[in-house]
Amino acid sequence: MRQGRDGGGSGHREDPPKPMRDDLSFFIRGMAFTARTALRGLTRPQVEGALDRIPRSGALIVAGNHLSNADGVLIGGWLTPALGRRIHWLGKREMVQLPVIGHLARAASVHPVDRGTADVEAFRAAQRILEEGHVLLIFPEGTRSPTGALQEAKDGLAMLALRTGATILPVGVAGTDRFWPRGRVPRPGGRIRLVVGEPFRLAEVVPSGLDRRATKAAATRAIMTRIAALLPPRHRGAYADAAAEMEQAAAEPAPVAEPALVAEPVPGPPVPPPATEPAVPPSRPKARRTKKAPAADPP
Repeated sequence: MRQGRDGGGSGHREDPPKPMRDDLSFFIRGMAFTARTALRGLTRPQVEGALDRIPRSGALIVAGNHLSNADGVLIGGWLTPALGRRIHWLGKREMVQLPVIGHLARAASVHPVDRGTADVEAFRAAQRILEEGHVLLIFPEGTRSPTGALQEAKDGLAMLALRTGATILPVGVAGTDRFWPRGRVPRPGGRIRLVVGEPFRLAEVVPSGLDRRATKAAATRAIMTRIAALLPPRHRGAYADAAAEMEQAAAEPAPVAEPALVAEPVPGPPVPPPATEPAVPPSRPKARRTKKAPAADPP
């Protein structure tokens, strides 16, 4: 603790927080293994998508739809070993303060957030996680969907991604609302599904030159559309049309550039060959005449 600048003795500032861990501890590896084992024993999980293209370093936001309490178990159980590093979560402070559960939550990198100041405190905590280059799981809808369909998302995720420049990994969860309905206990059986999308940055998909409000709206739509495209129709909800448009655009073949037309020369009158002078045969050298000696007189 350090004394405040006013020198009054009563004002103190807290020491800067310690850097967060990014490694996979034995406890986190065990939790992920337990999650996979439990889900395989209760239901039939199916995981597919771009698992081989998940960024293994740098700030990363895992953004997905929220149907059930099983969503975090499914995502954490399979993405943790695929990432090779721990996932950070935001949770209620009351949960973290519980004697046993709170200790487990802190060991699993759950960061406490007060309910009364959830918006401001959660944003600051999330920003710090990403600025240190870690992985953060966020459900943009803010709560579990009461109908199983995507609800209108808030702009918090878009603001966070725009401010930190973090890569976004969209994931789609399907079937967990039937496996573990809201307000009920899990019902064994059925199938649940996790689809991992292609990672992207908002700078790659949001047009430049927009004002602040339009930028946030475009960013939120880009994120939610990519999540919806990973879901079956009954889960797409408010972003069904946007996802269908994106799928249609991706299915259309890219336009092929036509070869440039080369104008053919117009035939004209025949051009006579250039006049040439007749070849002159080489001159022969003239024979040199020699004078004969006079004949001698007879004796």
